[in-house]
Amino acid sequence: MRLISWNVNGLRACIKKGFLEFFESIDADFFCIQETKLQEGHIELDISGYEDYWCYAEKKGYSGTAVFAKKTPLSVVRNIGIEEHSREGRALTLEYEDFYLVCVYTPNAQDGLKRIDYRMDWDDAFRAYVSSLDKLKPVIICGDLNVAHQEIDLKRPQANRGNAGFSDEEREKFTDLLVAGFTDTFRYLHPDARDAYTWWSFRSNARANNTGWRIDYFLCSDRIRDKIDKAFICPEIMGSDHCPVGLDITL
Repeated sequence: MRLISWNVNGLRACIKKGFLEFFESIDADFFCIQETKLQEGHIELDISGYEDYWCYAEKKGYSGTAVFAKKTPLSVVRNIGIEEHSREGRALTLEYEDFYLVCVYTPNAQDGLKRIDYRMDWDDAFRAYVSSLDKLKPVIICGDLNVAHQEIDLKRPQANRGNAGFSDEEREKFTDLLVAGFTDTFRYLHPDARDAYTWWSFRSNARANNTGWRIDYFLCSDRIRDKIDKAFICPEIMGSDHCPVGLDITL
């Protein structure tokens, strides 16, 4: 089973930059996207062989998640069941017989950590949500988690210490999520891999110089990590300031 996740930074813009070509070539069973920046009815995208599920933000042109799936889920849940966290379209859960798939776009703490309090509340609520699912059946989580967990996960850790995405608070919350029973699939298979990034600033020719961050992930319940076949990053795929990440797993 192949799963792909990609923060497309605006789906309509990404479609003009090769989204559909990559979608067709990768032939994923599940293709999850974040930061769609869409409202219902803003796009008609009928891709043969896939059903599509969407979670929209109340604010136009902001946030949003979606999943394209070859197989019909048993159920679909939008958001995480808490009113204050249900306005930005940040989480979408598909239930299957053997697992849950959760596509997530974690809030950014913003410059100067202006939104760090909300981010901390979100991290706690999201961890509680996926932990509750994990009690029922294994969980696969994918998306832009907006944090580089360790120094190995970004090019310039010292210069970015304390900045949004690499604050001690955010890194500790990610650790808490792993301790709750989840595995970072890429780091599990590639514990020492360096220069493996998924996001690059538009500034200072960062992508060409590979001055990046690894903030897009596939996590899975610890008890199915032995089922992981491959965890990979596709830095050659353009169309967004993020690149796709992937997971092959046998369930």
